[in-house]
Amino acid sequence: MLKKIDKNQKRKDRHYSIRNKITGTPKRPRLNIFKSSKHIYAQVIDDATGTTLACASTQDKDLKDKVAELTKSEAAALVGKTVGERAKEKGINTVVFDRGGYLYHGRVQLLADAARESGLEF
Repeated sequence: MLKKIDKNQKRKDRHYSIRNKITGTPKRPRLNIFKSSKHIYAQVIDDATGTTLACASTQDKDLKDKVAELTKSEAAALVGKTVGERAKEKGINTVVFDRGGYLYHGRVQLLADAARESGLEF
């Protein structure tokens, strides 16, 4: 009997495939995205040392009040803008975009565009 593979497992498989091809370096770290049904998270990661250089999410104390009145798409754009600003404060100008196995559409695209507008290059 065939079993149906759930969407999240297929996404994880795509993400593993992507991660085998891209890595973050100290000069060009990786901008990683994770999204759940309610929240979205973004991290700028240096894979050489395994450290998170900058991060933002809809659950941050700074953003939680603002996000409460926004739609999920608007919240994703706000998170992208915030992670871009925090990365610029740390002196990070260019990143490698890791979409986390998600399609480059919707909230992922809005977050990426907002990060670009805040000054990150990818």
